[in-house]
Amino acid sequence: MIKAYSISLGALLLGLVLSLVFGSDLAFQRQWQLIGGVEPEQFIDFAYLYSLLPRMTMALMVGASLGLVGSLMQQLTQNPLLSPLTMGTSSGAWLALVMLNLWVPLDIADLSAAAAMIGAMFAMFLVIAIVGIRNLSGLPVVLAGMAVNIVLGAVATAIILLNEQFASNLFIWGAGDLEQNDWFWPLWLAPRLLPAILIFLLAPRVLSLLKLGQQGAAARGLNVVPMFLLLSVVGVWLVAASITAVGVISFVGLISPNIARRVGARTTSNELWLSCIIGALLLVFTDLLANALSEQIGDVVHSGIAAALVGAPILIVLCQRQLRAQDQLSLSLPQSRLRWRNRYYGLAAFIIALIALLSLLGQHNAGSWSLAIPDAFNWLLRWPRWLTAVSAGAALAVAGCVLQRLIFNPLASPDILGVSAGATMSLVGLTVITGASIFSASPWVAILGSTIVLALLFLFSTYRQFSPAKLVLCGIALAALIEGLVHFALASGQQEIYEILAWLAGSTYRVSPEAALRLAAVSFVVILGLYVLHPWLSLISAGRSFAQARGLAVPKAYVLMLLGVALLCAMVTATMGPVAFVGLLAPHVAVMLGARLAKQQIIVSALVGALLLSFADLISQWIFYPSQVAAGTLVSIIGGIYFIALLVRGQRQARA
Repeated sequence: MIKAYSISLGALLLGLVLSLVFGSDLAFQRQWQLIGGVEPEQFIDFAYLYSLLPRMTMALMVGASLGLVGSLMQQLTQNPLLSPLTMGTSSGAWLALVMLNLWVPLDIADLSAAAAMIGAMFAMFLVIAIVGIRNLSGLPVVLAGMAVNIVLGAVATAIILLNEQFASNLFIWGAGDLEQNDWFWPLWLAPRLLPAILIFLLAPRVLSLLKLGQQGAAARGLNVVPMFLLLSVVGVWLVAASITAVGVISFVGLISPNIARRVGARTTSNELWLSCIIGALLLVFTDLLANALSEQIGDVVHSGIAAALVGAPILIVLCQRQLRAQDQLSLSLPQSRLRWRNRYYGLAAFIIALIALLSLLGQHNAGSWSLAIPDAFNWLLRWPRWLTAVSAGAALAVAGCVLQRLIFNPLASPDILGVSAGATMSLVGLTVITGASIFSASPWVAILGSTIVLALLFLFSTYRQFSPAKLVLCGIALAALIEGLVHFALASGQQEIYEILAWLAGSTYRVSPEAALRLAAVSFVVILGLYVLHPWLSLISAGRSFAQARGLAVPKAYVLMLLGVALLCAMVTATMGPVAFVGLLAPHVAVMLGARLAKQQIIVSALVGALLLSFADLISQWIFYPSQVAAGTLVSIIGGIYFIALLVRGQRQARA
């Protein structure tokens, strides 16, 4: 254990020395003079004293606190995949700060930490409420945290888009920034990290007893729930204070405790201390990486983005090593006694036509709504919007249906597995590099991004026999990585920033007639092709060995259908931006309506997806008129709530 401490402290010291060497051109003698109190004279002296040193101090404090809290959470729950990232605390804090910027902008300096604390606590306790305080050791808590992140993030994005002028300063915060101009933030943060002393004093005994199980700990006199809540509140406070000061820094709290255990931390106290040191070490070297990348590309790469670049691959490795048998998903497709009948097709078509009538002919006059034939200008705006919503909903629904059957996973959907995120990153990257409008980008760029992510997922699914649960975690890691890269684009400060953000919300507002027609044509052809291949999908759904025994070339069928999924996701993302949960929700609704056969589920999923997204687009035009909420944001909130309900249902079934 002493060896582990020595190596960690030595590596941390090396990181600090490298930060001083590469961060400043001053000689070491001059650096020590400035640290000793000599008055700065030149600009390089001021930069060293008021930028480099505060930045290093923030890296040490924030990294140590995140590592400590990560170890605390993992030991409290006996879950090696838990961290502030996977508990949804960052999205809760972000939403709270967005609301604070909107409602009381003059009191941000005084209330920001308290607001972030309240938001982070709300998100964490929402996750605990979803899975139950006695069920925090499995994979569902990670999925619940992801769902909470998506839902709260969608709400925050909607608020920003409705009030752009009040939230523009939050983009860099979302990217995680250690840059300092003086000692204000280090001095602000230091006293707010003092509650960490309580963790070192109280946690070792509590965590040691909890290793015996909650019943065993209670039998030895521990008040489990009060101590759990007390330590959780202290941990969330440390996270809230840290991310208030520097923004979202992902993965440090997840990785540090796992490294600490692998290098020999066996007791609870040793793991807490070693995770603290390793957290500081990771963030110092991550900051070095961010500075090196900034010099290479000629633009600022924030530390939070570099942490995502490093952390996502490590999470994928942890998926292989840390997922145990009891972590496998206990979720299944919802059961229903309904039986799908052909006459229901006519009913679905009627509802879609009714929504089309309201979308195309609805008029707002003198505070009331009425139906009227629009003029040429409004007609040119409305029909592409409705056609895009219908086509995108159908395309994502069929993509989700095919994915769920191919990988035997009821949670599979393009957004959860990161397929849509691949298209998102390729398009955002192109916009940042070239400065072109994201709404005019070529669909081939999006297709390339989705195909790369699908290829990676296919590789992960075959390498070492990855289970569906591990595949979902890999998708989460890829999505988190791509989200960090998107934040880099948003934090770059380009003029197209709100255009990118509006596109990220999944908006049909700016879709051109040509793009709408292209999406409709491609979606129809690909959906028709996948429908023709439904016998393959039925065979694969019965089992890969069964399909191969019936003469099906399974790898060829996989590649062909996954390419169809990639094409559908890429076309939707290139046209209107990423849309979450349609690919999860629509296939489930289809099964609940009685469409259990592959060919039925494909058609019914397409109808449900078209209805869902077109209805969301209609409602989004009416709720905040004359302002508008993106249809993708509204669907994300609805789908996220359904996803949470699905997790709650799965937990109840597991306990039954």
